[in-house]
Amino acid sequence: MKKIFGTILLGLMGSMSVFAQDNTTETPTAKKNIRKPSQDHIMIQLSHDRWAGAPDSVKTGGLGRGVSVYLCYDFPIKKSNFSFGAGVGITSNNIYFKNQRMVLNGRTGSPVFTETDKTIFKGQKLNTTYLEAPLELRYFANKNNRNTGFKFAIGAKVGFNGIGGAHFKEKESIEGKFVTYKTNTKRYMQTWRLTPTVRIGYGNFSVFAQYTVTPLFNTGAGPEDIRPMSFGICISGL
Repeated sequence: MKKIFGTILLGLMGSMSVFAQDNTTETPTAKKNIRKPSQDHIMIQLSHDRWAGAPDSVKTGGLGRGVSVYLCYDFPIKKSNFSFGAGVGITSNNIYFKNQRMVLNGRTGSPVFTETDKTIFKGQKLNTTYLEAPLELRYFANKNNRNTGFKFAIGAKVGFNGIGGAHFKEKESIEGKFVTYKTNTKRYMQTWRLTPTVRIGYGNFSVFAQYTVTPLFNTGAGPEDIRPMSFGICISGL
């Protein structure tokens, strides 16, 4: 069977070679090495997440981290090295607290931040998940093969948390074993957010930074000056 498969494969390769030679002879003006450019259809971002403008009463700590996955389409601007990218995707961000819990199911109109004993509670974090639409003005130094060469993009993301919402998670020690508790709610959070972004890189890899200009919490439902921000690496291509 292997010999038969090898014979067929060699035959197909020989036929393709003859066809290529005939095609070159008949169309001498045809362009060589034509390659359809990558259009950064897929973007995967790994981020370090932080809160800007958090008051002293809110004690964040640990390594906040997030992940975003986007499916985009690229619209070249005529024959220039510039293009406009638009897409849709999901982003998940995690903020950790230092010996502090965030009470989201209380009867007050805003979340309550309370101190905790680190021997009893650990792993306190707030997760927010958004459906996002990234919009970018892109520049590619090598417009014929965007998997190589310098690239730069600036734009913004419009996020909606009506689907994913937010939840607070922590682990509490009960009889020597840590039990995980999770509180789901989005009543304190802004439904929409606007996040300007910038990224710069080479080939399929780039670094990015973003800052949300809209507040995290609704008016009167939490610290009003908190603005999520992230920076990290982006893998793009296809």
